[in-house]
Formats: sequence, C-alpha cells, structure tokens
Amino acid sequence: MGIGANERLPVAVLFDRDGTLIRDVPYNGDPSRVQPMPGAKDVLDELRAQRVRIGVVSNQSGIGRGLVSREDVRRVNERVSELLGPFGTWQICPHVPEQACACRKPMPALLLTACEALGVPASRTAMIGDIEADVHAGEAAGCRTVLVPNEATASDEVDRAPLKATDLRSAVALVMPLLEVP
Repeated sequence: MGIGANERLPVAVLFDRDGTLIRDVPYNGDPSRVQPMPGAKDVLDELRAQRVRIGVVSNQSGIGRGLVSREDVRRVNERVSELLGPFGTWQICPHVPEQACACRKPMPALLLTACEALGVPASRTAMIGDIEADVHAGEAAGCRTVLVPNEATASDEVDRAPLKATDLRSAVALVMPLLEVP
C-alpha cells in the first residue's frame, strides 16, 4: 500500500535526555533530582498533539562505570516520563567510551534503533541535543540535527554546529519544516 497524495509520512523527533530535556546531573540515579528544562513539557505536549513521534536517546556510561545501575536509570527515566509525558521509545547506551560500541553517541546505532522503534525513517527524524556528540550521531544516522547549547556546552562545539537554537521550542520550529513532505 503506497502513500496517497494527501497522506503524510510520519515524523519523529529524538531528544537527548541530560542537558536537553532535563537538567544534567552527572550519573544521576536519583529520580528526585530530575528537573525538566524550561518549556520542555509544553514543547513535547505540542509535538504529541501534532502526532509527531518522540523518543529519547541517551548515553548512560554511569552504568558501565558502576556508578548507577540499569534500574537506577530506569527509575530516573520513569520520573522524566511522569514529569514530561510518555515517549514512544527510550534508547540508552550503557557503555563507557573505551568500549567503542556502535550505540554510544556520536555513533548512529542508538538513533537508528529509535527510528526503527518509532516506525519512522531517519530522513524524517530530527535529533535535538546539547553537545556535539548528539549532532554527529544525528548526522551519521541521516537525521536533521539541532544543537541547543546550555552552560556546559563547549563554545567551539556551538561554533561548529550547522543548526543551533536557543531553546527546545526554537529547535523544533527550526527543524520541523525540514521534515515536511514536499
């Protein structure tokens, strides 16, 4: 069955978790420390209302370092969902950088797995994150990418980012037209 002239292909937006959707608390295993970024809930609710599929892709090397457990990360993710609403997929990389896995951002496997779980091709997906690894992972996967820097983002990473926005709302506004069916 093909796509008719009036049917739209699905669109998805993937978000980094720490520093993008919530305040970055390094190696956080405590759900009570989850604090959403300003405006995140409103932006996510608007995407859901437009039937945009959303997911989270997050490096969680604290698991591989033995600083947090998978259960700790799961509980933190549940708290994020309680505060920000449901996500179509959660994809995490538990590895440390030295393991050179295919899923740790800036590698694309985490994003490709998320796209598959959401049923959306990478070409119809945006990746929004706060560091250069998010941008490179998005580019490698074939997604549109936007950097939303925060106080911890390195200034040279901001300078190199092809698309950047000051907040999540601006990032979504910047990338959504790029995902529309011509």
